[in-house]
Order: sequence, then structure tokens, then C-alpha cells
Amino acid sequence: MATIISGTQISKEVRAQLGEEVKRMTAAGVRPGLAVVIVGNDPASKIYVRNKHKGCEELGILSEVYELPETTTQKELTDLIRHLNGREEIDGILVQLPLPEHIEEKEVIEAIDPEKDVDAFSVSNVGKIMVGEYSFVPCTPAGVMELLRRTGVKIAGKACVVIGRSNIVGKPMGLLLLEQNGTVTICHSRTENLAAIARSADILVSAVGKAKFVTADMVKDGAVVIDVGMNRDEDGKLCGDVDFAAVEPKASFITPVPGGVGPMTITMLLKNTVNAAKRRLK
Repeated sequence: MATIISGTQISKEVRAQLGEEVKRMTAAGVRPGLAVVIVGNDPASKIYVRNKHKGCEELGILSEVYELPETTTQKELTDLIRHLNGREEIDGILVQLPLPEHIEEKEVIEAIDPEKDVDAFSVSNVGKIMVGEYSFVPCTPAGVMELLRRTGVKIAGKACVVIGRSNIVGKPMGLLLLEQNGTVTICHSRTENLAAIARSADILVSAVGKAKFVTADMVKDGAVVIDVGMNRDEDGKLCGDVDFAAVEPKASFITPVPGGVGPMTITMLLKNTVNAAKRRLK
């Protein structure tokens, strides 16, 4: 039976350490600050923004939320971002995605000062991951790496398979595992013999967004299985990309959904914000 990796518990540990850091920094005259911008009324986005604001408040991070109407123009949004770029007390800027269709997402992300881009979505920050000289890492892959590190999973020399090649999770995930000396394969919808490649993995990370996509026959005995997916099953119940009940007996370590990678994502956003604020201390 696998050891369950509790993202809920590890997230609490990381936040406790961050809270102490924020206290010390605030006492030294630098209180970390995060500005979150949301455009429109997407219900899921509103929940995410609320959770980010709550996380900031719990740690003592300055939190500003800008709720803009659906009709906001590209110029109005980029003007706000440029204003926030210029404010010293704002260390991190996050624009909640998705944006309304009339707004060009890439242009908005690139308008954020790379040193305040705590989501690490800009071309500049993604490029820095490529060469291993980064300040920020996209929050979900960063959360996965923190889970592996705190669980004591050794990456060096291991066969690592990432299923999914998104710019937000799959690609940076592969680069971070490679940086830690894993031997990395990234699979996607065009991959031939995907099940066989997945079966070769010592560490298997799934980020495809398909309920119960990873079945027991795709997992090697003793593999570490990290489930980034957040889906609904046929009964409308929250589930991951991994068929947990079938895969868990084969794995050595496995993350559940919910309570695995999910809680780490906002925690790593808070960590990125604290790291950004450290520059002001210097």
C-alpha cells in the first residue's frame, strides 16, 4: 500500500514557516504585498481569488484585490498593471485566468514586471527556468517539487514521466525534474505507446485534466505517483487524473485528490510573494 502524500499537511508546515518569515520582514520594515486582479464574474475564479486573499491575511501579507467588470478593455487592464508595477509596496501581481475573450491573455501577462510576476507565466520567467537561474517557478510545479522534497523522494537518476505539456504545469515540471537530475520524458496527446512509457516511470506526474486517465496498468510497482488533475467523475465527485483506488496499491507514494497538489498551489504563490519582497530587504 502506498504512503499518502498529504498536501494539506505539508502546506500547513510551509505556511507556518512563511508566517514567521513575514513577521521578521515586517518588523524589519518590509511587509510583503500581493495584488490580485480579476476580470468578470467566473465563479471558480472568484473562489480562487478569495482563497488567495484569505491565505495572505492569515500570513500577514498585504493583500489588494481588484475586481473589474467583464467589459474592461485591454488598455484599462494593462494601465492598472503598469500602475501596480510602479508601487513599491506591491511585490507580486497576479491576474486571475481565464480572462474574457476580448482580452489578449499573453499581452496582459507580459505587461507584468517580471520581478513581480509571482505566477511565473511571463516569457522572461519561463526562460529563466530553462537555464536554471529563476526567481519564481509556476506555483503548481513548485508545489509538486516541495511535496517530493519534504517526502524525501530522491529524484536524481530516476526515470521521471510527465503526462501533459502545458506551459503552466507540464513543461516547467519537466524542467524542474531535469534540474534535479531526473531523466525526464514528457508525454502528450500525440505520444505513441503512452501506457508503456508511463509504466517505465519511477516518478509519474499526471497533468492532463482527464478524470481517472491513469489506470493501474500504466503504473510500475513502487512508482511515486503525483496527480495534478482536478476533475469531476461520472457522479460529479471531485477526482484527479489518476484512478486512485486502482493505482494506490501499486504505488510507493501517491497524492490524493482533493488534498494533494491542490493545497500547495496557493501556498507556493504566497512563497513567491515573500521571495519577491526579500529584494526590498536587500
